[in-house]
Amino acid sequence: MTTASKVLAFAPAHTDSANHFFSAKLAYETDCSDVYADIRSGNKAFVLLDVRSVQAFEKSHAITAVSMPHAGISRQSLSKYPDDTVFVVYCWGPGCNGASKAASKISALGYGVKEMIGGIHYWEDFERYPVNRCLDQAQV
Repeated sequence: MTTASKVLAFAPAHTDSANHFFSAKLAYETDCSDVYADIRSGNKAFVLLDVRSVQAFEKSHAITAVSMPHAGISRQSLSKYPDDTVFVVYCWGPGCNGASKAASKISALGYGVKEMIGGIHYWEDFERYPVNRCLDQAQV
């Protein structure tokens, strides 16, 4: 007995349309693997921003990340960066929209920005990439 495919209940997009969609999607996001590969190779083409709270950043953050909670992003907080700076932002993970809020603010200020999908959750718990910790774990 053959059952109807739930996957194909809607036909796949035409290849040209699919290519446009996925290429555009990649202009907005990156992943932990690509960020870490650039860090390891010494590529400094972007600034990695952890947009969670300072307390969360101090508990653990991706190596090379700078703390800038999304609520504090403004022209003034970004003024130390050249106009052509590209930012990669992350927050907790897929269930958090802090990185999207940060990316919206940063792009509105005229800077290039991408979201690191998966956030610190994928970075630390799935990929097991190195993190920095600012607080002694006994204080957390």
